[in-house]
Amino acid sequence: MKHFSLQLVSLVAGISNSLACGDCSGANNHVERVRHVRRMQPGAANATCGPTKALEWGQVNFLHTTDTHGWLEGHLKEANYGADWGDFVSFTETLKHQADSMGVDLLIIDTGDLHDGTGLSDTTDPNGAISVRIFERLKYDLLTIGNHELLLAEVAYQTFNEIAKFWGDKYLTSNVRIFNPATSQFEYMGKQYKYFTTKHGLRIMAFGMLFDMTRNTDITKITKARDMVNQDWFQHAINSSKPVDMFLVLGHNPVRSSIGGTFGVIRDAIRQAHPRTPIQIFGGHTHIRDFAVLDHSSTALESGRYCETLGWVSMSGFNKSNSDWTGISPNPRGVPNPSRKATANSTSPFRYSRRYLDWNRATFEFHAARDFCITCAPFNSSNSIFSLLSQALAEVVVNETRKDIPRYVIANTGGIRLDMYKGPFTYDDFFTIMPSRNSLLYIPEVACGKAATLLDELNNGGAGQEHKPIPFQFDLCVDPIVAPLMTRDASNYVHAFKAVTRRQVVDLVPGYTTIDDFGSDGDDTTHSQIPYHNLPQFYQGAAGFGAEGCTSVADVVFVDFAERHVLTILGPDYSSSDVTDYISSNYTTHDFLPEFVRRSDIFQAGMPDCIFA
Repeated sequence: MKHFSLQLVSLVAGISNSLACGDCSGANNHVERVRHVRRMQPGAANATCGPTKALEWGQVNFLHTTDTHGWLEGHLKEANYGADWGDFVSFTETLKHQADSMGVDLLIIDTGDLHDGTGLSDTTDPNGAISVRIFERLKYDLLTIGNHELLLAEVAYQTFNEIAKFWGDKYLTSNVRIFNPATSQFEYMGKQYKYFTTKHGLRIMAFGMLFDMTRNTDITKITKARDMVNQDWFQHAINSSKPVDMFLVLGHNPVRSSIGGTFGVIRDAIRQAHPRTPIQIFGGHTHIRDFAVLDHSSTALESGRYCETLGWVSMSGFNKSNSDWTGISPNPRGVPNPSRKATANSTSPFRYSRRYLDWNRATFEFHAARDFCITCAPFNSSNSIFSLLSQALAEVVVNETRKDIPRYVIANTGGIRLDMYKGPFTYDDFFTIMPSRNSLLYIPEVACGKAATLLDELNNGGAGQEHKPIPFQFDLCVDPIVAPLMTRDASNYVHAFKAVTRRQVVDLVPGYTTIDDFGSDGDDTTHSQIPYHNLPQFYQGAAGFGAEGCTSVADVVFVDFAERHVLTILGPDYSSSDVTDYISSNYTTHDFLPEFVRRSDIFQAGMPDCIFA
C-alpha cells in the first residue's frame, strides 16, 4: 500500500552503495532489477496535467477530506482522480515532514461518509468492514461522523464500537448519540468536543456537528444545532477559563445556511463569548467544492466527494498578543504564504488561502517532491537550491568543541554547478552539484556588529571580482537561458492553404531556446522558456542563535578563497593569524552535503533505516 513515498517523497536512493533500500540485509553481490516506472493502482492512468503553483503555507495549515464513500482505490477510469489511498497516505506523511521543517502546524481532518459508494466498501457485511481498516492507515488529527454512518442500525453500531473507539478523542460527535445496550442509555458516539494544543502552541477547541438529520436509524438521536448550543455542556465549553486561540468546527454539514447548513448557529453562539477568536469550519455532505466567509475571522471549506478533491486551507496572523504560538512568525520562509483577508474591510490580523487539489499522482508529486534549482527560482525561495544548502550549512558544519557558540557559515554560489532534480539522489550527484573542494576556515568569536553584516558586505562588492558566480550563459547545462518561440503569421498560412486544418496543442518542455546570428530556429526540439533569477556571490547558514539573533559574538566560518576579503571587511583588528581550519584541514565544501542527505528528513522521510558502506 505505502508505495508512493518510496518513489517520490525522498530525493535520495543511494549514497555510496545505498542510503535507502527495501531490505537492509543481504549479500553484497545481490543484484536487484530496478523498476523504471512508478507503481500505480493496476489499470489506473495518471493525470496528463497537474498544478502550476505551489501551496501557500501559513502558520497553521489544514488538509481536508470528506464524503470519501469508499473510493480508496482511486478512480480507475478517470485519470484525473487516479491516486489511491496509499498514495494519499504517503503524500500526507511528506507534508507533515515539510510542516515540521518549516516550524508550522499541519492538521488533517475528515468530515464523514466513509462508505456506500464502491465495491471495495459495500460488498462486506456491514458496509465498510474492510475499507475502514484501510482508511485508518492515515494519521488524521480530527474526524466526525457522516449521515451514511447513521442510516442502518448495524452500521451505526459498527461506527460506535469500532470507528469511534479506534480514533478515541479525535472523533467528535457533538450532537449525535446512540443507544448503548450495555448501559441501556443513549450515549455520545464520540467525544462532544476536544481541547488540545498543537505542536507549535496553538490552543484549540474543536466540535463535530452533523446537520439536522431526520432519516437516521431510531437507535440514534440527533440534537438540532439550535438546541445543542444552549445545552449546559456546550455553554460550559465555550465559556471555560481555558484560553482558546482558535475554534475548529468540523461537520458533515453544508458550509452555507442557504442550502441547509447549520454552521452559522454554532458560529453565532461562539461569537457571543469570543467575538474575535478565529473560527475555522470544515463541512461536507453536498459533494461540492466551496469556501464560505462567515465573518472577519471565520471561514468554512467544503472539499467535494469520492476521493476526487483534497481540500487545503492555510492561515497566519498568530503572535504572542493573540495566542500562545511558539512556531515561526510571521510566516514560514521560502514558500508562498496566505495573503487574503477574510473580508475586504477586516481589521483582523489573520490571512487566509484555500485550494482544491485534484486527487491524482501528478498533484501529489508536484506538492511533495520538487526540483531545487540554481537560477530558475528566486534566490532562497522554496525551490532555490540555496535555501536547501543554507539549511545544510547550518545543520552539518559544526565543530563539536564549539557547538555552543553561534556561527555563520558562508559559501559561494559559484561553487554550485547543477540543479538538484527530484528522483534518486546518487553518489554521483554530489560531484555534479558541487564539484569544487574548498577548505572551511574560521575566525572565532567575532563581535555581532561585524559578524552579522559580513554576508551583505561580501555580496555588495567587498569580495572583489575574482570569485563571482560563473555566469549562466547559453552553453551551460545549468538552467539554460531561453527565449520566446519565433512568431509565425498563422493567419496568412491558413489562407494560403485553403483546406482542412487540424489544430494540435503541444505541451512544451522547459529547456534550451537558442538565439544566434542565424535567428532562433536552430534548436531541433522546441522548448518553453525557463525563468532566470540573478544570484548574489555568497550564501550562508546560521546556527546556534536564539530568537533575538546575534547578541554578543559568533564564529565566522567561510570558504578559503574568501579569506582576504573577509579580513578586509572585518578591519585592522583581524589578520591571517586569527584564521584557522574550522573542523579540520581535510574537511571541505564537498563534505557537508552528503552528511546532510544522510540525516535530513527532507531526504530520508519514509525510507527504512539501512546500513551502508
